[in-house]
Amino acid sequence: MEKLQNDLILRAARGEKVERTPVWLMRQAGRILPEYREVRASLSGFKELVETPKFAAEVTIQPVDILDVDAAIIFSDILVIPEAMGCTYEMIKGKGPIFPNPIVEEADVDKVKVSDPDTDLKYVLDAIVETKTQLNGRVPLIGFAGAPWTIFSYMIEGSGSKTFSKAKKWLYTKPEASHRLLQKITDSTITYLKAQIKAGANMVQLFDSWGGILSTEQYRIFALPYIDQICKAINEAPITVFAKGAYGVREDLGSLDCNTIGMDWNMDIAETRKLVGSGKTLQGNLDPCVLYADYKTIEEKTKEMLKQFEGHSHIANLGHGVYPDMTPDAVRCFIETVKAY
Repeated sequence: MEKLQNDLILRAARGEKVERTPVWLMRQAGRILPEYREVRASLSGFKELVETPKFAAEVTIQPVDILDVDAAIIFSDILVIPEAMGCTYEMIKGKGPIFPNPIVEEADVDKVKVSDPDTDLKYVLDAIVETKTQLNGRVPLIGFAGAPWTIFSYMIEGSGSKTFSKAKKWLYTKPEASHRLLQKITDSTITYLKAQIKAGANMVQLFDSWGGILSTEQYRIFALPYIDQICKAINEAPITVFAKGAYGVREDLGSLDCNTIGMDWNMDIAETRKLVGSGKTLQGNLDPCVLYADYKTIEEKTKEMLKQFEGHSHIANLGHGVYPDMTPDAVRCFIETVKAY
């Protein structure tokens, strides 16, 4: 067993007693830190940073050094899975991810493969190994992947979207092919997360970023069963499920074989606790935009949030990732308020 100097987040995820609430932030690696921008500016772009273990490790550790968070999260992207399956993406400045050859026909589903993490995603595993060496047991390292529905929606849509109507159209018009693709993504994700844990990730998180655009009925057909498969398969480390905007299925999320449920900032804490049940740790859920306020307001709002989680297992976080134009000092104010609470 690895000896960690700070294992608060792992104990909280397992529902064990902790001296204080652990805290980290989604998208903490990069974005807000000038130190991150400096590394990124020295490279051709985002993808080179993700795919170069030395640099990915460096920006993964920056928030631990600079912001003093209780966990590092590997610097990567959820879109490495479609790429590893044969559906490549490009990161276009100001536009986000673009897939030059999205999945259009049912026959395209047969062309994508179930990825092999040891060859197709070796750069992520190498980055994890490198990060663990440098962290030297200071804090745990979080690995992650996108949930199957979210990955599916990018592969069909070919980019980000407000409605993801092309992807949703598939669910209604090509349900069988949709399930086939979702299963391939699920199989790829399971082996990928297991490989991340083997490489040194202490816990993992599934991001269902577009969970909220499905109806409750469709979420139960096309999203939950695949998340459920992943949760059942990952038994080597704690797993967190974060389904943004999936209000109608919080009770269903509570019955998943996971340790922690991530909450977005619109989810009422008491109501979610009731729906999810007492057996799960909750993570979240301060509105990221609070960090634009003055320090006094940030402190007040953070304490208000923490008070509502009192008496239950909780990992403090925002209800979504930090935004690029936020100041590191505001983020630090949030982190220090949680630690002092």
